[in-house]
Amino acid sequence: MTNPTPPIATRRPHSFTAHGQTIDDPYAWLKDPGYPEVTDPDVLGYLAAENAYFESVMAPLKPLTDRLYEEMKARIKEDDASVPQKDGDWRYWAAFETGGQYRKWWRKPVAGGPDELILDEPALAAGKEYFRLGALSVSNNGQLLAYAIDDNGSERFEVRIKNLATGDHFPEIIPGMLSEIVWTADDGGFLYGLANDQWRTDNARLHRLGTDPASDIELFKEADEGFRVGVSETSDRQWIVIASGDHVTSEVYLLPANDPLAPPKLVSARVAGREYDVDTHGDTLFIHTNDTHPNFRLCTARIDTPDVWEERIAASPHFYLTGISCFKDFLIIDGREDGLDQIEIHDYDPAIPPKRIAFPEASYDAGLGDNPEYDMRVLRLGYESMITPGTVYDYDVATGGMTVLKVQEIPSGYDASRYATERLKITARDGTQVPVSIVYPADFPRDGSRPLFLYAYGAYGYAIPPGFSTGRLSLLDRGFAYAIAHIRGGDDLGQQWYLDGKLDKRTNSFNDFVDVARGLIADQWTSAGRIAIAGRSAGGELMGAVVNSDPDLWGAVIADVPFVDVLNTMMDADLPLTPGEWPEWGNPIEDPKAFDLIRSYSPYDNVVAQDYPPMFISGGLNDPRVTYWEPAKWAAKLRATKTDDHVLLLKTNMGAGHGGKSGRFDALREAAEEHAFVLWQLKI
Repeated sequence: MTNPTPPIATRRPHSFTAHGQTIDDPYAWLKDPGYPEVTDPDVLGYLAAENAYFESVMAPLKPLTDRLYEEMKARIKEDDASVPQKDGDWRYWAAFETGGQYRKWWRKPVAGGPDELILDEPALAAGKEYFRLGALSVSNNGQLLAYAIDDNGSERFEVRIKNLATGDHFPEIIPGMLSEIVWTADDGGFLYGLANDQWRTDNARLHRLGTDPASDIELFKEADEGFRVGVSETSDRQWIVIASGDHVTSEVYLLPANDPLAPPKLVSARVAGREYDVDTHGDTLFIHTNDTHPNFRLCTARIDTPDVWEERIAASPHFYLTGISCFKDFLIIDGREDGLDQIEIHDYDPAIPPKRIAFPEASYDAGLGDNPEYDMRVLRLGYESMITPGTVYDYDVATGGMTVLKVQEIPSGYDASRYATERLKITARDGTQVPVSIVYPADFPRDGSRPLFLYAYGAYGYAIPPGFSTGRLSLLDRGFAYAIAHIRGGDDLGQQWYLDGKLDKRTNSFNDFVDVARGLIADQWTSAGRIAIAGRSAGGELMGAVVNSDPDLWGAVIADVPFVDVLNTMMDADLPLTPGEWPEWGNPIEDPKAFDLIRSYSPYDNVVAQDYPPMFISGGLNDPRVTYWEPAKWAAKLRATKTDDHVLLLKTNMGAGHGGKSGRFDALREAAEEHAFVLWQLKI
């Protein structure tokens, strides 16, 4: 395939000096000075030229892309629906119609009666290039619906309020919202948070129905620019929770749901490095905290003395306590043991031993589903593995009986016996055992001849679960193995696993990924140059780091909305996310060591004159998380510096944000493009 000539971005002199070091950045002009409005004709011209180049290079692959898209689409039940769940007097569910890009939200009376359409996403999305539904909250009495929409990918949502009895909307609209929506007990209003000019939610506000949003009451204001404020409610809906925190420290306030104007009750004042969250049962507060151990423990307190904590469940080096949920007659503990999800049911009487729900496979993804009522006797659960499609269960707490309500339907057919999955452990260079979840065709030969797709994230304490994917089958059916590297930086093996991949230990994440790849090669799962790799956002930073360090290993690279201009972003305190990110990456403005470390691995700053593998890079013009100029600058510098003739593509979604295109079929089309690129480059 003969490629057209790629666009070359101009170099313009630009530099900055910090800690006695001068950094040249000739592509800094790609950041429009008017951002978040992007109007600079040179910037738009360059992005348009890259998009045109992308289209021309990918054009010969259109038949393959179309075939992959049709395969993926055929595995999706087009008229799929969630399992209805009772909440008060109604059962609620969401459903797609055949051919629909977006869901419709439904309910019907528990006592019997017709289905009622409460929200029509396809109608709201009509004529829009992008649409995303954010918060969706029905009032306690079931008569009102407050919902939030984003129609450009900027994640600045607009709140609307609908009377479900009449179908009419209230006249007020609240723009710029970025939070959940929590109704007051009397349903006369709700709490929410506005994003400020830097896209930071530093407040909690009360809106009273029928009033001008400009007069909404600010109930809480956060002074620390690195903290974000969120609103939620306790399981019994007696308390509204206002939580403020960054990546390492949190602070919680409680408001009576029936008196939101009461002074917020502070649970416990923030302590640097301590995280906690709460739920309530009667007059007892249950506190999930990492104050004594990275794997968290459970404490209790009386609501009238919320900062006097007594230990209920001690922290364990083997069990990572990830969350708690209070129900009327029992307490649910979520956690992970050796990286595998566990759900435990605890009696409020600590003398009664807990019950753990057993799951059948050696590697899987499981957790609580939608359980909105406080008085639940049957729990909704979700379960899947790399070979088991998503399954919804009802679990009877009294008997331990498990009832299958729904198994993910694959209309084109699926035979799990054609595939196998394992959980491997590969030794990293420092001796650490890194878990790897892998799925492959049952007849996969372990002789190094086959291609392998390797995925990871490795940041923010976010674990990548070994779940099911219908899109992945298009690779498996073409002879690939697919592996997820559970590298440090995620919390797959506990919070210490996360701590060991951040700040001054950040390079562990990159090393783990490379060492997993080398281990898979040594065990003859694949060979160098036969590995396609992918990562998104902070996982895109991972992609940038490993193509700089070990370019010969990779046969194709997918870097979606990649966080690659790390030093410049962390030096710019005016960017939306930067102050809140310093606990994750370090503050290079104030700390010379953080400056040196980030500069040493920042993918953009470490592009060198060497051969790079074929690369597919994506960005979103309206992305507030990884701004569009990060992938654009990186692609420009790679083009000007690399010594190979491998293809390098930059695709910028001009009407979308961090998540790419929003419709389910549009998103499938993007996945098909990426798979086609991988197959092309690995000559499959």
